[in-house]
Amino acid sequence: MTSRASSFVALLLLLSVSSAVSAPQFDLDLESGAVWNSKSDVRIPNNGGSFFSLSKDLGADDPRAFFRGRLTWHPSPKHDFSLLYAPLEMDFRGQFNRAVRFAGTDFAPGTATTGAFRFDSYRLTYRYNFIHTERCVFGLGLTAKIRDAEVALSQGGRSASDSNTGFVPLLNYRLLWRFSRPFSLLSEGDALGAPQGHAIDASAAVQWHATDNLSVRIGYRILDGGADSDTVYTFSRFHYSLVGLNFRF
Repeated sequence: MTSRASSFVALLLLLSVSSAVSAPQFDLDLESGAVWNSKSDVRIPNNGGSFFSLSKDLGADDPRAFFRGRLTWHPSPKHDFSLLYAPLEMDFRGQFNRAVRFAGTDFAPGTATTGAFRFDSYRLTYRYNFIHTERCVFGLGLTAKIRDAEVALSQGGRSASDSNTGFVPLLNYRLLWRFSRPFSLLSEGDALGAPQGHAIDASAAVQWHATDNLSVRIGYRILDGGADSDTVYTFSRFHYSLVGLNFRF
């Protein structure tokens, strides 16, 4: 686990201890597992750069482990507020079969090349639960997302990178269906589309409720999106096999 991830977990635990004094309802959710890449197309700058695929031209060093952490506050059964930290990094290695121009730097064909893709996400979500019964919870909301992204190439003594930090508004949903007393189906995610691009981060999982306050889940997540703007063209798709732990206090 990276130092940033460790610091985030420590912060969540500190918040949980301090909040327990006033006895509100919180969820601490931790998720891990394996992530792999099936698409990572890049052209930077969009006018003048070369189109290439990190996954197909170079090849990803996957699958690799991932970590996510979320803290959710339930001031009432109808309202949820949450904070999510979701880092993501993937390395690529191989050779281009043609000359590639990326971020103002030329990379030669037939030469060992390494690539890196980073997409760290920080999200604040508000959700209203239209349905909240013992067997089913369904809510819709809004997510304010800060994404810190970077694409980099390195070859011999030359390297280039392009990084971008920005704000992205997303729509949020969550559906929990308790089809059997100890088990439930859980699907949740953030998504939004526009002419310039789209973003999808959604999961589906089977959850076992060990107690009223502790549950464990296994499932699948997809992270898909990108942008086609005046300056950059980047579209990627990541797949996750996940194991999650949720503790309510």
